[in-house]
Amino acid sequence: MTIIWGLVLKGNRKVAKKIEKNYRRLKKNHSWISFILFAVLVWFVGGFVQFFVNNFVDYLIDSKLSSEYETVSYMAKLYSKSLANGDDHIYDLLDESGRPYIIKDEQGTIVYERGKNTCSEESGKVLLYLFSDPIVIYTDTDQRILYPKENGSLKIDKNKLSDLVVAAMSNPEDYQEYFVNPEIMNNTLWNSIGTNYSEMTDEEMEDLLLQMREDGVEGSEDISVYNNDLVGISFDSGFMNQFVQLPVWLSVELEDGGSMIAKAYYRIGMKDLVILGILGIVIVLLILFVLIVMLVNAINSFSSQRKMMNVFFTDVVTRGHNWMYFQIKGEQLLRKRSSAKYNYAVLNLFFVKYSNFCVCHSIEEGEQALCKISNLLNRFIEKKEMAAHVSTSNYAMILRYVNKDELKMRIQRILAQLEKIDSEHKFGFHVGVDLLPANADENGSAARRKNLDIEQEYNNACAARATLSDSDDSGIAFFDTKLVEEQKWIDIVQEQQKKALENEEFLVYYQPKYDPRTNELRGAEALIRWDSPEYGFITPGRFIPIFEKNGFITEIDHYMIRHVARDQKAWLDQGYTCVPVSVNVSRAHFIESDLAEQIRDMLDEVGCPHDIVEIELTESAFFDDKKAMINTITKLKSYGFAVSMDDFGSGYSSLNSLKDMPLDVLKLDAEFFRGESEDGRGEIVVTEAIKLAKSLNMRTVAEGVEVKEQVDFLAEQGCDMIQGYYFSKPVTKEEYQEKMSL
Repeated sequence: MTIIWGLVLKGNRKVAKKIEKNYRRLKKNHSWISFILFAVLVWFVGGFVQFFVNNFVDYLIDSKLSSEYETVSYMAKLYSKSLANGDDHIYDLLDESGRPYIIKDEQGTIVYERGKNTCSEESGKVLLYLFSDPIVIYTDTDQRILYPKENGSLKIDKNKLSDLVVAAMSNPEDYQEYFVNPEIMNNTLWNSIGTNYSEMTDEEMEDLLLQMREDGVEGSEDISVYNNDLVGISFDSGFMNQFVQLPVWLSVELEDGGSMIAKAYYRIGMKDLVILGILGIVIVLLILFVLIVMLVNAINSFSSQRKMMNVFFTDVVTRGHNWMYFQIKGEQLLRKRSSAKYNYAVLNLFFVKYSNFCVCHSIEEGEQALCKISNLLNRFIEKKEMAAHVSTSNYAMILRYVNKDELKMRIQRILAQLEKIDSEHKFGFHVGVDLLPANADENGSAARRKNLDIEQEYNNACAARATLSDSDDSGIAFFDTKLVEEQKWIDIVQEQQKKALENEEFLVYYQPKYDPRTNELRGAEALIRWDSPEYGFITPGRFIPIFEKNGFITEIDHYMIRHVARDQKAWLDQGYTCVPVSVNVSRAHFIESDLAEQIRDMLDEVGCPHDIVEIELTESAFFDDKKAMINTITKLKSYGFAVSMDDFGSGYSSLNSLKDMPLDVLKLDAEFFRGESEDGRGEIVVTEAIKLAKSLNMRTVAEGVEVKEQVDFLAEQGCDMIQGYYFSKPVTKEEYQEKMSL
């Protein structure tokens, strides 16, 4: 069973690795990529919105200030042209613009200024869209909101702007200069004031406004006087018509080398803000839509992946965990650093006689029992442990333990509950255990089990469990190094068997059979030995059971029959008197309907007479196909072969076999002649067995005889031949040839 399960694991290992590879590919392919793309898109969208807002604001600033700069440039051209023509009235003309300005000579000395001078010394060059050359801009000392950047653009100090708006909303009269209603600039009232309002005093301008209000002039209610200038107060003039104007000073070079620095306003209209807001909202909504779609897709992908993972890890019978779950998750658990300080055990739990239960009841009832087992195991496991249904009647478990005795008691409690899962039946379970003690490095600190292979650990548990296969009762077996050595030896034998056969490393030994009355050689049994150049002399007990399990024993049968026939023919040709030599044929051979013909042809091939080769069958072979067995024995006898039954008395159906099988020789089992029997019961059985054989016209052979008293007793009872160490141990072909010549 150990060999079979090992072969199954080896055969399935490649498949398991492919499945594990597909699992890892499935785990990596979907959800995390979707979430990463979602995060990247969020980052990109945030950057795009910021980029859009910044560039839109820059565009507004540039477009508005470009218009202001054109006005100041026009004023500078008028001034330069007027000076060139000697016109001294240019200042009156410039003053009519109502814009504060400063004129400096080539040395930077102010030669003329009009209005309140709030131009600071802080300046910088700004590149506007409509002009190829940068222009010089100065900040305003009263409202330091607009600043030139180092990259040639303007920056609005948003904090100061918000402070200005809040303050203006609280005290509008103190901030009239910065909030203007454009309708006032365009209506007929503004134009009716004329071009000389800048020459009026504040009192004269207020009298004019009072008169206009008394006359009912439209728009006069929205006008006030501020710093000898007429401005409109926007707070009561309609929200959409309001705008904020921010002061800045623009410098234009004059033809004489001087410069004109005039106050300009960057106006942020409510319409601009509304358009910007609407556009921003549309963009945000579109982006949110895309983000929501991607998020839903990512969530669906993650959900689908989880469902697929559940299918991947779910056993179709018990609906619990399957082998792949145990293999992948179990290995991850045992390799964790946090698990290194704990003792773990890998278990193989086998449901004994499960197939018989299904035959007697039904597959459906059998699967129901499997489900009950799975549910019970899951109730018994704790956190950081696991159980899985890995094949028809096998379960795999990982348990944490303190010491071996505590673990054994815990397993026994589990088995006690498992045996009672069905009130009408008592089930048996075999458990194999492979221990994984806490892992530590050379310093005694916990170290990860990096090289752990859970398939190998489970195979070890299966190998331990296989040692219980001869019993139907529940039991526990622990894996040890002895089982490892046994498995290694099995692998060596299976790797070397074919080469050993081809190189004739197998030797034929002969153990003589003597007449107990005359001490005359009456026959022999051919026995096999293995003389390996690599592993030395190997006794049959170390390789024959392996050959019987893997089927290679049939090749050994052919090998032995050919060599015995060849030796017998050679001895006949040399003039020796040859006695029959028995060759054991395994029960596996008797499933072949032409076995008798195969044996006949092998002897005929070398010219060996059939009557000097005896075919020996073990008693256990008679439990197989009885009809086929009788047919083969009958044909062998018809070809002149004698047929014997080996190990008579080792089984429980010997008498029934004697009744049906036409045998020639009966070999009494060696156990009859070992130890002492009370009241002479052993001697009575042997005596009656010899009498029975004689009554059936069969010769008798007693094997395993070692002392003279046994020989004398068998001679007295009429036993035909004795085989054992009393006369001779198994000897080489050459030594047997010497015994033939005596």
